[in-house]
Amino acid sequence: MSEFDSKNGDDSVNTDIFDILDEENGGASDGNAKPEKPEEGGDGAPGNGSGNGRRTERYCNMCQRPESKTSGMLQLPGGLNICTDCMQKSFDSFNSSGLDINSLPKIPIGRIQLGRITPGEAQKNVKKRKSEEEKAAEKLSMKDIPRPHRIKAMLDEYVVGQEKAKKAMAVAVYNHYKRVFCEKNDGIEIEKSNMLMIGPTGSGKTYLVKTLAKLLKVPLAIADATSLTEAGYIGDDIESVLSKLLAASDNDVDRAEHGIVYIDEIDKIAKKENMRSRDVSGEAVQQELLKMLEGTRMEVPVGAASKNPMVPTTTIDTSNILFICGGAFPEMEKIIRERLNKASGMGFGAELKLPEGMADDGNLLTKVTMDDLREFGMIPEFLGRLPVLVTLESLSRDYLVRILKEPKNAILKQYVKLLAMDEVDLRFEEGALELIAEKAMEKKTGARALRAILEEYMLDIMYEIPKDDNIGRVTITREYLEKKGGPKIELRGQAALPEPGAGEVSGTLPAGGLA
Repeated sequence: MSEFDSKNGDDSVNTDIFDILDEENGGASDGNAKPEKPEEGGDGAPGNGSGNGRRTERYCNMCQRPESKTSGMLQLPGGLNICTDCMQKSFDSFNSSGLDINSLPKIPIGRIQLGRITPGEAQKNVKKRKSEEEKAAEKLSMKDIPRPHRIKAMLDEYVVGQEKAKKAMAVAVYNHYKRVFCEKNDGIEIEKSNMLMIGPTGSGKTYLVKTLAKLLKVPLAIADATSLTEAGYIGDDIESVLSKLLAASDNDVDRAEHGIVYIDEIDKIAKKENMRSRDVSGEAVQQELLKMLEGTRMEVPVGAASKNPMVPTTTIDTSNILFICGGAFPEMEKIIRERLNKASGMGFGAELKLPEGMADDGNLLTKVTMDDLREFGMIPEFLGRLPVLVTLESLSRDYLVRILKEPKNAILKQYVKLLAMDEVDLRFEEGALELIAEKAMEKKTGARALRAILEEYMLDIMYEIPKDDNIGRVTITREYLEKKGGPKIELRGQAALPEPGAGEVSGTLPAGGLA
């Protein structure tokens, strides 16, 4: 019996009761049991070590056990006491959750609430702080924007041809971000240089913008103009374009206000002729896009395509957002021909023909003017907000062959990587590539036709080759693609193919597939 028990018999009875409760609970209070009664000072108040020479027993603020029932007690700043058992349990919890104690945020002593913060909540706080630090590090600055020649050099690694378009995009993007980060206290304000890209389908309009945004590491939103309608009608409002940009920026408004928006199929919102009803998906959309292209503050729904009372909104300033519009503009060649033919003949009986050397020109789109676009159905106010006009050339056979093998992410390199995972070396003869390009030109869908043709030709190869582990190299020939022969097969460790008819296994397989 302790010194305190010998001096006060009544308190010893209470102490014995609490000892019995502790023994029934495994020797420690579990939080639901009644805590130990604190020792009292000489005046009946809780002892503080200054009354009648009595020592005050300390209690753990976590488990409420007295110091006599623990293996030790630690005193923390702010008058907090924690037993060594609870401290060890806390360390074990941190270690099991994978947290670094040194990385936890510093909390003032006066705001510490023991038992309220779980390891899961602490880990969320650490992740939140790291994400905020990463966003601050990713903040765009002028030093992050390469010079125009560097932008074009990076585009050359992914896009074949279209030299004029790549140069125009590099200059426009560089000048746009110089406008964003320039000093505005000298009274000179640089205007925006939004872009309008015109080119046949499959010429690489969307791919150019995607590659540019990836190289610059800026948020990019790609929207489709065909789904846009005037406000109040079924369809997407123009704010949905900015909603996609906000989502691409992880709902960070500052990053979104320095991003790039690409509106594809812009030719689909041209004015409709002979329309007796309101043109809600044509001229009306062009009129609603005017302020957004020029620069204004807009209320944008977060995570939705249209505004409604159940969706939160935020305000985005579009003054520093670069807008790029692109479209194929079908039938535009006909409008250009009619304009060029006006100067080729005189009188009622004159024969209309294109100027010499232009009759077979496949790149008539490069001669487009603003007058041609207005005749196509684009309103002058809309064209005035897209001052940079970029035209893309149609792809010739030589360009298609280069697209197959030269870019960093070329289609042939993808198939080579697929078969390399089976330890097979895939190669293509030049004649086979020319045949693929010729077939793609017949489809008149540009570079998009290359993958469809390759998928058809490579089906048997991708199915049969993994069957035989002895095959080390496959060479695709023009004869195989024309179904006049088979691919060249080399076995592992074989220096060269054996000559057919020499009494050895031939390196080619029958036409029409692999045997």
